[in-house]
Amino acid sequence: MPKRLFNRFHAALERRLPEQRLFLRSDTETRFIRLRPLSQAIALGGTAAVLAWTIVATAILLMDSIAAGSVRERARLEQATYEARLNSLSQERDTRAEEAAAAQERFAIALEQVSKMQSALLASEERRKELETGIGVIQTTLRRTMTERDEARDHVAELSGDAADGPTAAASAERAAKDMSETLSLVTAALRRTASERDAMARVADGAVEDADRIAFDMKLLAQKHDDIFEQLEEAVTISMAPLDKMFSSAGLDPDKLIKTVQSGYSGQGGPLGPLMPALGDESDPDMSRARHILDGLDRMNLYRLAVEKAPFAMPLKTSFRYTSGFGRRWGRMHEGTDLAGAMGSPIYATADGTVVFAGRESGYGNLVKIRHAFGIETRYGHMSKIRVTVGQKVSRGDRIGDMGNTGRSTGTHLHYEVRVNGTAVNPMTFIKAANNVF
Repeated sequence: MPKRLFNRFHAALERRLPEQRLFLRSDTETRFIRLRPLSQAIALGGTAAVLAWTIVATAILLMDSIAAGSVRERARLEQATYEARLNSLSQERDTRAEEAAAAQERFAIALEQVSKMQSALLASEERRKELETGIGVIQTTLRRTMTERDEARDHVAELSGDAADGPTAAASAERAAKDMSETLSLVTAALRRTASERDAMARVADGAVEDADRIAFDMKLLAQKHDDIFEQLEEAVTISMAPLDKMFSSAGLDPDKLIKTVQSGYSGQGGPLGPLMPALGDESDPDMSRARHILDGLDRMNLYRLAVEKAPFAMPLKTSFRYTSGFGRRWGRMHEGTDLAGAMGSPIYATADGTVVFAGRESGYGNLVKIRHAFGIETRYGHMSKIRVTVGQKVSRGDRIGDMGNTGRSTGTHLHYEVRVNGTAVNPMTFIKAANNVF
């Protein structure tokens, strides 16, 4: 039965692929090669398989190249967005700081005005008490004067009755009456002036009370405005800080230790980490405490900005490339970096600020550049065709350090990119992916 099926298959194959003979003629003899139907079918199948594999591999390479280009473009756009966001937050921080300073100044002016009003009110109160005392004294004097006037009138009447006794007594009585009249006129004028001054001081006191109430209302509105500003600033700082914390934590870096390291390098006065505002006064004041907390958050963001420049969160390539080999074991050996394949001579850039500690040829790496960064981090760039930096040179993130090549133990043009933390190799994609939270 199997032989019969084979014979049928062979017969069908002969109908479609009849036997062919390839003649080879020489000077002395003629030979031929017989191409059986099965051999022809195997050759055609192999050719079709090779052609299909070539098409699929080309399609995969094109898709990787397109995807890599879109990833870099997205990373560039996200980085530009992050930088614009940082600039916006910096401008908003400066604006809020100016508003807080202006509000503090207005608050001080209002307190000074209230102090002056209170002093005027206390002075008017003391003046009122003095006037009351003076009025009491004048009233006592007036009563005594009126009593003396009545006595004088009685005395004048007695003198009038004794007028016949002589002109000297009459003249004396007339002088006494005139003196009494002048005294009454002076007392009456003094009373009028005292009453007028009392009414004026009362009006001043009432005006001072109204001014004090108005200033108290303005201070209440100012306090409410300060509270709104504080809430907006606190929300902005919290929202902006979260992705930065997540970025460094995802990269395996302790944010608190990182902040202390950056601070230790910028401890001088007047530098980028100088105080955003002068001393805010009494720390027991809740508003001053909130302002200090906000300024501490803005300072932390400034420290994060410096740390971002010092940690390798950028891409070493800006031209088209594709990932060819990742971090981990490969063929039984540890591959301690990521391979990025691209065109020969493609520019290679430093991924963070640092110092070049090696620039030369090293065994399997070929032409190699090592850059030492802050926080115990080191990056390596291998298989270069050309090195453009020297040992001891300071580089910034984005500076060109070499060209892509195929030196050392390499099977094709690519960049071998490594990140080491305290001497231990870590996956570079950890830093690249962590930056996607911000850039």
